Amino acid sequence: MTVEQNVLQQHSQKHQQTLLNQLREVTGTTDIQLLQQALQVSNGDLAEAVAFLTEKNAKVPQQDETTYYQTSQVASDRYISVGSQADTNVIDLTGDDKDDLQRAIALSLEESNRAFRETGITDEEQAISRVLEASIAENKASLKRTHTEVWSDSPNPHDRKRKDNCPVGLKNVGNTCWFSAVIQSLFNLLEFQRLVLNYSPPARVLDLPRNQKEHRNLPFMQELRNLFSLMVGSKRKYVDPSRAVEILKDAFKSSESQQQDVSEFTHKLLDWLEDAFQMKAEEDSVGEKPKNPMVELFYGRFLAVGVLEGKKFENTEMFGQYPLQVNGFKDLHECLEAAMVEGEIESLHSAENSARSGQEHWFTELPPVLTFELSRFEFNQALGRPEKIHNKLEFPSMLYMDRYMDRNREITRIKREEIRRLKEHLTLLQQRLERYLSYGSGPKRFPLADVLQYAMEFASSKPVCTSPVEDIDTSAPPGGTTGQQLPPPPSSTSELDSLPPQESSGSASAPTAAATAAQQQRVAVHKPFTQSRLPPDLPMHPAPRHITEEELRVLEGCLHRWRSEVENDTRDLQGSITRIHRTIELMYSDKSMMQVPYRLHAVLVHEGQANAGHYWAYIYDPHQRCWMKCNDISVTKSSWEELVRDSFGGYRNASAYCLMYINDKKPFLIEEEFDKETGQILSGMDKLPPDLKQYVKEDNEQFDKEIEEWDAMQARKAQQEKLALAAAAAAASAAPSSTSTSSSSPQPMSIASSPPDNTVPQQDPEYLEQPSPTNDFKHLQEDTERAISRAAAEQEERNPEVLLNAAIKLEYARLVRFAQEDTPPEMDYRLHHVIVYFIQNEAPKKILERTLLTQFADRNLAFDERCKSIMQVARAKLDLIKPEEVNMDEYEMWHQDYRNFRETTVLMVTGLELFQKSNYVEALMYLIYSYQYNRELLLKGPYRGHDEEFLGYHRRECLLKLNEQAAAMFESAEEPEVTTGLGIMNELVVPCIPLLLAYDTEKDLLAVEDMRNRWCSYLGQEMEPNLQEKLTDFLPKLLDCSTEIKSFHDPPKLPSYSTLELCERFGRIMAALGRGPTEGR
Repeated sequence: MTVEQNVLQQHSQKHQQTLLNQLREVTGTTDIQLLQQALQVSNGDLAEAVAFLTEKNAKVPQQDETTYYQTSQVASDRYISVGSQADTNVIDLTGDDKDDLQRAIALSLEESNRAFRETGITDEEQAISRVLEASIAENKASLKRTHTEVWSDSPNPHDRKRKDNCPVGLKNVGNTCWFSAVIQSLFNLLEFQRLVLNYSPPARVLDLPRNQKEHRNLPFMQELRNLFSLMVGSKRKYVDPSRAVEILKDAFKSSESQQQDVSEFTHKLLDWLEDAFQMKAEEDSVGEKPKNPMVELFYGRFLAVGVLEGKKFENTEMFGQYPLQVNGFKDLHECLEAAMVEGEIESLHSAENSARSGQEHWFTELPPVLTFELSRFEFNQALGRPEKIHNKLEFPSMLYMDRYMDRNREITRIKREEIRRLKEHLTLLQQRLERYLSYGSGPKRFPLADVLQYAMEFASSKPVCTSPVEDIDTSAPPGGTTGQQLPPPPSSTSELDSLPPQESSGSASAPTAAATAAQQQRVAVHKPFTQSRLPPDLPMHPAPRHITEEELRVLEGCLHRWRSEVENDTRDLQGSITRIHRTIELMYSDKSMMQVPYRLHAVLVHEGQANAGHYWAYIYDPHQRCWMKCNDISVTKSSWEELVRDSFGGYRNASAYCLMYINDKKPFLIEEEFDKETGQILSGMDKLPPDLKQYVKEDNEQFDKEIEEWDAMQARKAQQEKLALAAAAAAASAAPSSTSTSSSSPQPMSIASSPPDNTVPQQDPEYLEQPSPTNDFKHLQEDTERAISRAAAEQEERNPEVLLNAAIKLEYARLVRFAQEDTPPEMDYRLHHVIVYFIQNEAPKKILERTLLTQFADRNLAFDERCKSIMQVARAKLDLIKPEEVNMDEYEMWHQDYRNFRETTVLMVTGLELFQKSNYVEALMYLIYSYQYNRELLLKGPYRGHDEEFLGYHRRECLLKLNEQAAAMFESAEEPEVTTGLGIMNELVVPCIPLLLAYDTEKDLLAVEDMRNRWCSYLGQEMEPNLQEKLTDFLPKLLDCSTEIKSFHDPPKLPSYSTLELCERFGRIMAALGRGPTEGR
């Protein structure tokens, strides 16, 4: 067969597959046998095929057992696509008017076929075009948006700078997370990476006819090379793939949009790469059959052995991505077993001419890169839309493919038959065991051994009969009447039976008529109580009434023997079941069936529903021996446990969608390239050919220039601020000052400022000194004056230095008591005084001493001679402190921490007050920043900040309330409300989700899951097209699992609170909420 004939045949086969896809999406029928039969009956006419299927579905709901798909016989080099998916845009065929419906379908199919004949573009390719158009449009539109965007770059290039040799991420340019997931998986196949980087277009490409494929594939290959080269040598943390996406967009023409699924995109991408490498291979191989590296890397062959109505057939077929059904299976091997054996295959192994039909697949040649497409979407015929399958499906990190190889056909058949026989026996044993574990004939059943044990306990119980009034407090009977002494119960049952009903609960010693009447009157008063009494001879616990010792001995012997027999039988059954399970597990564990190992290389994960979602990839790094999570711009280290949680499914809306295994006996797939001369591993720019080196070099120079410009701009800003501060200081020093009390007001310290010079009086923290006794710090002055007065009263010596030392000791003792006091939630003495904060956090003694001296050196104390003299002594002592005695950097750091604590408290109090008023929009930023600042404080010590759980709860609740408000607005379907609701989500909730995911706390994860589930639930509801479009556009942002904080609001402005006002507000809000940050301290 010539190359031209081979290409024509492949095109015809692809077209046939396209017809199948169209028929599947139009009718919603997923049965491949039925689809093939419809095409055969209609001779390829889709309109007739649809009519055939519509009529058949109406008349014969179940498939005819004798109708089965027969693989047409072709040459051994045949190519068949196995990996294409049905489009999710499905026509509903449930309407009543069948004629009108079929005419509409016929017109639609005719239009589709005409478009294919005229342009050569299939519907599948047009679907990819739609998503690419949407991606580029959104990327361009994002440049015009003014509000905060999730995908916007940080203006600071240092935030976007690559650290060391960390893997490079890919920017999501709008619904392109599927692109990032696939490209990262392929890029980390180093053999594939080398093929792409070293690709060069055919030398005679300009002389060849520039058909559509060349217009599409060659520019795309060049942009893919550029993208890969940036991922190798860029200085950026992540790179922009827009150019490669634009090439894909230009390949097809469509204006509609939808989010593309991973497997379909991967299939088409490999198709284009195959075409591009085919041109190069044909040029390089003169007179030989061209070898396409893409085919050799990703494509394998299997042998289809089957029987159709008693006639055997055997064909070789080529495959790329191998599709596997998920529904109904628990692990990957079960999926593979089901995919390899279809229909009734008994006739394959017997000489009889059976009328049954079936086929087996046996791999004759596996590709080095084996890709499984997990079919997690199914079409819901009743609802007329696709739905995602969230079932759990386990898969191993090492997969042995020996049992599916053609060379092991006979031994595998024997083992499968043995497993089938074992499973049948296992079913019988489990049924027998179930009879022991669920014994009984009624609705409630119990283990038989327990039933016998309970019977034995009952038989051995001794009857203990008591008076029904023994346990009643006779001093205060019900009804409030005075209690009376009641006689003991009758001695026998006959005595009880001989009494009248009234006498049985009354006094036995009342023979007179008057006494009897009185007794009857009492019974009437307490009738409810009397009627609720137990019969007088009823035992306190169940027990036999009449049983002899001999009967009990025989019964106990029987019950004990029977229970032992049942327990032995149960153990034997459980042991047999365990052994059979173990035998089945080890059926393929011998060395002969572990010769074809495939190691898991990448897992592509989808989170969301059928209509929308987010993609990311887990990729194994064999050099670091760890899993990497590639989530758009974020590439982080992960673990097998995290992969299992996100990929197996069944836990939440996330599950694996595509599995990529590589042949573990072909290390060249993931081995680094070595320099032929030096023998050193090539890394970074050394891996690139000259043209790509230049390309990356230019991009890095551009990025370096961007950093330089940013640094220069920041330096100019800093210089301007420095000049402004110097000017302000000069103006302050030039102001008239006649006394020491008229010095300029000190500026707040900054943690970035340089240490002050000890030869100049130090500027002390703003909460310790003020130019005048304002309300803000009046309490501090009053505390100081009170300490001085107490010291003067206790000391006979009037020396200012002695009084200062005594006052400092008294003040310190008072603050120590505060620091050690067990306070209620609404009282936090750390807010009252910095020394309390320092004591609780074990600040150095020198820091405490200097801070107290600063308090007594306040110029505002100079209202009388005693305070003035003490203030002067304190200031003199401050001036005498040498630099080596107190580390001013450390002193400043402690006071900066306290300022941060107060600011965090102000943020928290303001946020909680707004939260209490249900003003969640304004409260959110206060709670978000207070939580973040508080977390930074707590990293230094448990008493540096407030209760993290308390703050986290209100931050989480605020987000949930906002999500609820936004969802309610969306449900209203009113345009202004919908826009406002989505604005709240995009500008407030979505940017905060990475903060909840960052620390992986269970409650935060559940909150995020609740928010996502609320919005994903709308996918199954009927709504206006414009609402559906907005929802589809919004969901990928909400479902993005990245913990990268891409952009965020500025911190809110801090209100100005005095210390007393802050303490009062703190106390009120904590008392109102019933729990404070001091809890658990």
